[in-house]
Amino acid sequence: MSSSQPIVRMWRGVIRTEDRDTYLDYIARTGMEEYRATPGNLDAWMLSRDLPDGLTEIVTVSRWESMEAIRAFAGDEVDRAVFYPEDERYLVERDVTVRHYLDSQR
Repeated sequence: MSSSQPIVRMWRGVIRTEDRDTYLDYIARTGMEEYRATPGNLDAWMLSRDLPDGLTEIVTVSRWESMEAIRAFAGDEVDRAVFYPEDERYLVERDVTVRHYLDSQR
């Protein structure tokens, strides 16, 4: 994927709803901070929604200037998700790959 348009990177995971606040704080201090500290990151969001079965879905969305900027964050395997030490404790389901989209806003 190469373009002068920004690239959106999306990841999804699922946690127990009872862990939601703790996990959201944890990701704010790890993944969100690392996204925003990486040169070429334009912005980042973390979304959550409670599911009816006692689980909560988490989606991270980040916008980047280029695949090179994403590579600086994620390493050479840009389609592989980046995990942090405590993720194993919280995640009951997770995507091991991420999705990249061209930001088509005009």
